[in-house]
Amino acid sequence: MFSAPDPGLFRLRISLRAVLGIGLAVAVCESAGLSLPASITGGLAALLALFTVADPTARGQALTTALMPVVGLPVLALASFLHGVPAVRDAVWLAVVFAGVYARRWGTRGHALGIFAFMMFFVAQFLHAVPDRIPELYAAVGLSLATASAVRFGVWCIERRRPLPAAPAPPAGRGLGRPATRQAFQATAACAFAAAVGQVVSHERWYWAVGAAWWIFVNAASRGETLVRGVRRVVGTVAGVAAGLAITVPLHGAPVATAALIAVCVFGIFYTAAPSYSWMMFFVTVLAGLLYGLLGVLHPGLLGLRLAETGVGALGAALAVALVLPVTTHAVTDQWVRRALHAVHDCTAAATRRLAGDAASEPAARAAELEGLLGRVRLALAPLVHPLNPLRARRARALRVLALLDECARQARGLVAVAADPDASHDARLTAACRRVETAVEALLGAVPERAAGVPSTGVPDHHPGAEQALGHLHDLERALVALATPLRGSSLAQA
Repeated sequence: MFSAPDPGLFRLRISLRAVLGIGLAVAVCESAGLSLPASITGGLAALLALFTVADPTARGQALTTALMPVVGLPVLALASFLHGVPAVRDAVWLAVVFAGVYARRWGTRGHALGIFAFMMFFVAQFLHAVPDRIPELYAAVGLSLATASAVRFGVWCIERRRPLPAAPAPPAGRGLGRPATRQAFQATAACAFAAAVGQVVSHERWYWAVGAAWWIFVNAASRGETLVRGVRRVVGTVAGVAAGLAITVPLHGAPVATAALIAVCVFGIFYTAAPSYSWMMFFVTVLAGLLYGLLGVLHPGLLGLRLAETGVGALGAALAVALVLPVTTHAVTDQWVRRALHAVHDCTAAATRRLAGDAASEPAARAAELEGLLGRVRLALAPLVHPLNPLRARRARALRVLALLDECARQARGLVAVAADPDASHDARLTAACRRVETAVEALLGAVPERAAGVPSTGVPDHHPGAEQALGHLHDLERALVALATPLRGSSLAQA
């Protein structure tokens, strides 16, 4: 959790910004005289605005944030009006689940708005919201989103200095073959199971099971990924419940100490979200216990009930991905590995063109795309590299693939850094080296769409140190690609 790479201290900065934005949002709600449940709703709205909005540009983020109340407030009102009609309430929530997941086909904006709509329905269950509370809940959401936006786009706009890389587009597909469509059916089935069984476990806290099933499907594309996220969610919840028994229950909702611990939990959620889902769930569980303490309903049995409902949600997710339009880990892994290898070639070709004097070539953008794709490869391979995977041979091959892809990325980054030096000019040997890289990629995947062989050459070697460094990166990259042939051409990494 603490040793994971954090280039430019980006995770640290967004975590500190989240604590500031959410803290100010809750303070504004309290200053406006809103009730504690309304302030909690506002704090959640600010958290979601700072956590889920991931457009590459500040302008895109502002538009997505502005659309959040348009999507979420009607859902919040609907959930409040249906509070006393369980059958209709559950059916409408499942419709919100389906729409929220299906919206992911429109990229990061659809993803963020879908989560916000779902969580507005969730918070209505969490607070047992009724129609009389709608005006103050609306006020809390509006004030909190405005405050969070002021912090994000005014006080501390990190993205102006370093735009977020665009998230890799999901694999293409049509109809039920489109990932968002397939996952919409899977998540709806999982949440239906969680709602039904969760109400048997607890008539009052059943919504925890639905929330667990929903969040397990976020950023999971295959059967294996979903199962691993389910296990990690349970592990994080168990640890959070243990911490709750030791810390939050004895506090009895003491305001000052609880507020300080909530700030720690908010920081932990943002800081650990990328490297460790289990740690993120630990902080989420502790945060939930602290909120229940503020509401005056926290007791040890409630924390145990949360664990039970989380287990129900995880079971629902596991059954849904196994029985409803299942997709194997191998199918998803193969798609992302192929795209990452194409990105390695594209990055190499762009850097070589830049060294040849093509000012329009942008190798840095290709490198950022490669990093995003490698992140997706790691998620796809997570089920295979998990320590509990009993198939040791496949685990070893998956770890080998990850190591070699990381080496490819390291060499590509080095090549891009050399290309950024205005004094590093083209060497005729770079064209030949880039052709060999292209040949290695073709040996793994077939033809590549962009050929580096068309790079112009002066025909005269340039012994500038930059050229020597570039050649070194290209040679190491070629060796890593050749080595990838063994694990990729062996028996399938996964057949489940």
